[in-house]
Amino acid sequence: MMSTVIGGAMLPHAPQFFTMPDTEDKNVVAHVREVAADIGTRLKALNPDLWIIFSNDHAEQFFHNAAPPFTVHVGGEASGEFAGRKFHWKIPSEIGFEIVRQLYRQNFDPAFTSTAKIDYAIGIPLTHLGLTDPVLPIFVNAYLPPQPTMERCYLFGQAVARTVTALGLKTVILSSGGMSHFPGTDRYSNPELAWDNKVLERLRAGNLKSLIGFDEAELDDTGNIELRCWACAAGALGERKPDVVSMDPSWHHNYASLAWIGAPVQGHTAHYPSIKPELVELTSALHKLAHEAKERDAYMADARAFADRFQLPPDQRDALITLDMPAIVKMGTHPLVPFLANMQIQRLRKR
Repeated sequence: MMSTVIGGAMLPHAPQFFTMPDTEDKNVVAHVREVAADIGTRLKALNPDLWIIFSNDHAEQFFHNAAPPFTVHVGGEASGEFAGRKFHWKIPSEIGFEIVRQLYRQNFDPAFTSTAKIDYAIGIPLTHLGLTDPVLPIFVNAYLPPQPTMERCYLFGQAVARTVTALGLKTVILSSGGMSHFPGTDRYSNPELAWDNKVLERLRAGNLKSLIGFDEAELDDTGNIELRCWACAAGALGERKPDVVSMDPSWHHNYASLAWIGAPVQGHTAHYPSIKPELVELTSALHKLAHEAKERDAYMADARAFADRFQLPPDQRDALITLDMPAIVKMGTHPLVPFLANMQIQRLRKR
């Protein structure tokens, strides 16, 4: 079934975007906002049925009392405040409850909340996008060990995508966080730009699954523990190239913005495809040439008579008689079988 996840974005949420201390590069912040506003315009034009945002909590509500790996907000609305700005978004409660139910049936056990607040990790990217539609927040434990692995986050995102697809909801997936920064530590002024750029190159190529290769030690050492939110989004989006990639580093954060607009990438054209129903007879004939000596002898004695034993359309019959390898492969035949058949026949012809 084709996924109904029609687009998405990965966006930064540094508190400096709203507090704007004198140490901030105003041009960098302005560009981050411009990129996000453009992404928001393009995603809203897709007219999705549902917006989901994966975001971490900053030691506010999922910390001392309970720290579940994933928490779905099922309240009808959520509010928050940061740096003098008030946040408020409607939440599609019934959809949130159904997603929880379906995730339970897929062997995931997310927590759910009706009262969690929205902090700047959600408020900043949604504000930059200009989003006023209802949104479903899903909180990811990024900061308090033990955190979920990147692989688990990716699989969780896949499960969310399967659920919204089964529900028939055209969905935009957002994630908040990243890239490298070290808040509250002596490494705050030294984000890992080289590491971030390497990761971005893989994402730029559409290799979103590459995120699952990072363990908790590497994420911690590079200031990228919030990429767990990105891994959730990556699982939901699947392997597709982003339409927007922007890196805007500052002295304390590497602000990366990515967006996927429009339909998922069509299926990969494999070098070694499945056997098409219309090529079963031709494949059977080639398989006999590749693996049965008596059949090869029959072919060598009279290739036309051999071909007439199979129900083949004229183009396939002609290609079999001449063992026209380029034509046979171009038809979509699994290339290994004609390769082996041709090798055996050429060996006999050399005799």
